[in-house]
Amino acid sequence: MVITREITFSTKGAGDIIDLSGEIAGLLGNCGVTSGIVTAFTPSATSGLTTLEFEPGLRKDVPELMEKLVPSGMAYKHDQTWHDGNGFSHLRAALIGPDITIPFTSGKLQLGTWQQVVFLEFDNRPRDRRVVVQIMGE
Repeated sequence: MVITREITFSTKGAGDIIDLSGEIAGLLGNCGVTSGIVTAFTPSATSGLTTLEFEPGLRKDVPELMEKLVPSGMAYKHDQTWHDGNGFSHLRAALIGPDITIPFTSGKLQLGTWQQVVFLEFDNRPRDRRVVVQIMGE
């Protein structure tokens, strides 16, 4: 069985980190499938999905790390093409990736104790976002 749903939300712009664990678990709990995999995908070129401990320190550390790896104040070829100033956003998204797959058993996501599924916003402005969640199992 394959079930597809969407989660929609708004972000504040670059550095915003949103915990989607509860919403994904809720979708799983309402679908009648007890064992399989859940894939979440952001149809965006300037955001990403990963897991981390959703706590205040890491919610500050991650944007600081991204700024060190791909600085926002640099000139990127993308910006020369589109003049939108978000070349750094695309590069950060490419590093993290647009999707994540999590196994589930007995209707429960098999995440570690300190592991939450998070959406990382990299764009240089607030955005309305959606994440496609596909549940596959039996």
